Formats: sequence, structure tokens, C-alpha cells
Amino acid sequence: QVQLVESGGGLVQAGGSLRLSCAAAGITFRINGMGWDRQAPGQQRELVAVITRGGRRNYLESAKSRFTIFSDNTKNTVYLQMNSLKVEDTAVYYCNVEEVMSDYWGQGTQVTVSP
Repeated sequence: QVQLVESGGGLVQAGGSLRLSCAAAGITFRINGMGWDRQAPGQQRELVAVITRGGRRNYLESAKSRFTIFSDNTKNTVYLQMNSLKVEDTAVYYCNVEEVMSDYWGQGTQVTVSP
């Protein structure tokens, strides 16, 4: 049973930082990529960051200068370091793991940035 456990969300003031983590348990096959999506109330879901097996990284334009995605392959864990947080970063953040056979999603972790 594959399960993605997210942590690190919370309430932070604008300008602050958070580090999200996502540990994937029960992975049987090779992971092709990991990433983070987010969805704010009334907004469409959007890709925030992704890291491929080869180490390529892509970011949402508004996040690329402030966020960093990185992974620990020995632990099947992906992180999202978020600096200089803005109110508009407020959303539920979902971890995604693309495995050879299937895609998996975390339960989501709430990030709230106050003015």
C-alpha cells in the first residue's frame, strides 16, 4: 500500500519560511518524479514545483525565485523549501509521486500566510 505522508504546513506571517516534506512509503517501482501542487479555495489546482528522476526542476513562475524543491532518494522523500512567503501562497499543498506504474497523492497540508 503506497502512502504519502505530508508534513510541515502551518500558519506563518508574510515573509516567513516553511519547509514541507512528503515521505512515500510502500513504493515498489522506480520513482520517475516528485512534485507539489497547491489549491486555494475557489482557485484551480496548480503545479508548484517538480523534480524529475534526472534532477531537473520546474517551478511555478511566481514561486521559482522563492521556493526550492529537493529530494532524498534513499528515503523516498521530497521537500519544498518555501521562503519569502506571500499571502497568495495560501493554499492546500499536495505532494505527488510519479512511479513507473502509478501516480500517488498525499492528503494535503495547509499553508496559511497571514499579512
